[in-house]
Amino acid sequence: MKHHHRYALALASALLLTSVNGSAANLVEQWDKLRAEQPRLPARDAARQLGVSEADLLATGLGKTVTRLQDDGTAPREIMRRALDLGKVMALTRNENGVIERTGVATRLKPDEDVQTLDEDKEKERAVRMRNIAGGYLGGEIDLRFWFDKWKYAFAVAQPGKDGVVARSLQFFDASGNAVHKLYVRSDAGAPVFDKLVTDFRNANQGPDLNVAAAPIKAREKPDSEIDVKEFQLAWNEINDVHQFNRLLTEFGVSREQAMRLAPPGAAERITPQAVRTLLEGAARNQIKFMTFLGNGATIQIYSGTVNKVAEADGYFNVLDPEFNLHLRDSAFASGWVVKRAGVTSVEFFDQNSDQVVSFFAVRERNKPAPQPWIDLAAALPRADTARQASR
Repeated sequence: MKHHHRYALALASALLLTSVNGSAANLVEQWDKLRAEQPRLPARDAARQLGVSEADLLATGLGKTVTRLQDDGTAPREIMRRALDLGKVMALTRNENGVIERTGVATRLKPDEDVQTLDEDKEKERAVRMRNIAGGYLGGEIDLRFWFDKWKYAFAVAQPGKDGVVARSLQFFDASGNAVHKLYVRSDAGAPVFDKLVTDFRNANQGPDLNVAAAPIKAREKPDSEIDVKEFQLAWNEINDVHQFNRLLTEFGVSREQAMRLAPPGAAERITPQAVRTLLEGAARNQIKFMTFLGNGATIQIYSGTVNKVAEADGYFNVLDPEFNLHLRDSAFASGWVVKRAGVTSVEFFDQNSDQVVSFFAVRERNKPAPQPWIDLAAALPRADTARQASR
């Protein structure tokens, strides 16, 4: 019986492996065909067409061009900390309808002189903050904010190109297999650093079956009738720092786009979704410095500076500068807003699922108002009400 039991287990394992390998081979075949038909199709969109996650799609390259990295505990944070040694990189963060790409060298945190405080509450706050810091990336050319509790899978990719040059990247995904961040090596000096990192963080499990989780169901928005709008507007007018805004949303239980609708008079003006083109074209034409924020709940990437080349291509409206690219699928935008809070003017765009795609702020000196060219640019964006009246 024992021999029979062992044989049954071995047979079951072999059948499972054959099934996994067979389905992986079938997925590779389907992806190769799709890439031949649509060579410029983003991996995220390809995965959706094939009915899998992007992480599953990438995992078909395990053992060839892809290596699975450790993903337990603090591993993703430690990988990003080590990635500071890569030198020049291209950092890519995306959500459903936007992609931001920045090439440069990440800054490191200065040695923390105040490692411990006597204030227990402040020390707890500091501990929470440090869990989402990977030793750098705050400001500078590669400007990132992390929520590592939402990072799950990590991979290293070494893809030989047609010219023989190997493209090396680190790619991270959430539990549902959606990309949360990618780093591409952009210097020869970074190659041995990358290879050592892959060796040190190689996952013992190099199997293609990731067991990705189903996408979490988005929380239903609280009805406007259940919001104390008067108190919400009073609280909005009382904040004196734009960073207090998220706490305001939590306190009143409102979503970000819902807050735009319920804002105090004049604090949030609705603009057309395609006003993002007017904004980027105007900023390029007049060389206005601004900040771009684009994230996905696990990572936010920020660009600060001017832009030059803007153009429509492949279904996106783009910034196509040497060190900075921005790709916005504005056909999926449902609303845009010029927002004023705590003396700061921002421009924000949301998609058809009420998710924020991208937001823009002025580059300004600390404790000083935004430069007038930014204020004028925001004021000139086409308002949604005006556009509706003109179409009648």
